[in-house]
Amino acid sequence: MSKILFLINQGALLILLAACSAAQATPDPTGIIPVASVETHTPTSTRTSTSTITITPTETLTPSMTPRTTKTATSTPTPTTTVSPTITQTLPPPEGVVNVAQANCRYGPGWAYLYKFGLYEGISVEILGRTERGDWAFVLPLWYESGCWIKANLLEITGDIFSVEPYYGTLPFSNIYPPPWITEVNRDGNKVFIAWSDVRMTADKYRGYLLETWLCQDGELVFTPVNIDGLWTTFVDEPGCSEPSWGRIYSAEKHGYSKWRLIPWPEHQPTATSMPD
Repeated sequence: MSKILFLINQGALLILLAACSAAQATPDPTGIIPVASVETHTPTSTRTSTSTITITPTETLTPSMTPRTTKTATSTPTPTTTVSPTITQTLPPPEGVVNVAQANCRYGPGWAYLYKFGLYEGISVEILGRTERGDWAFVLPLWYESGCWIKANLLEITGDIFSVEPYYGTLPFSNIYPPPWITEVNRDGNKVFIAWSDVRMTADKYRGYLLETWLCQDGELVFTPVNIDGLWTTFVDEPGCSEPSWGRIYSAEKHGYSKWRLIPWPEHQPTATSMPD
């Protein structure tokens, strides 16, 4: 037993001597710990900093709750949509069917206007407008892209033509020729004489002159368009209307009309009364 303790003491002495010899083999005169041993501990500190950053994105979940509250608020007004106003029935526009073998449909409400296209017997049209007196109708034929004017008595009309508003629209414009100049206007009682200058056109394009007038007849201002193949004409214009009579003139060629020129319409002269003697 004493022999075993002797060997253990000998081994411990040898280990102690080896440790001392190793410390003396690499003497460090400065007594400073090497830098490399400090750097091996720095990564442990970076782990703690990254763990604090990952916590902040969890707060972005709170705004996602707000859209849910707005949805419940918008659902409450829906019962109001079930309340319907009083239904007012709108009558459909009157319709017509051409009752002659062929009817001329024109650019304006009257025989004075240029021909646009023909409508044949049995063709159905929708009536979109009318003149004040309802004697001409602005119609849209089925399967046609544009409307035109037709004499109302050339249609078999279903409905009331006066259920649509008066309409005049615009004429096809042509800038090839200017409007004529008015050379003379005078009144003799109820007769109004008008003359104008000649606008020279080629024979194939010439379509005369269009005069659109509003004349007083039987106390009513009546729209009266005329086409004149010449340089003068006479109108009957009576007194007694609340609005003044007037008119305008165009040059007409086969493609359309020039700009219009206003006619200086002469007023009615007051009736002379004899003075007592």
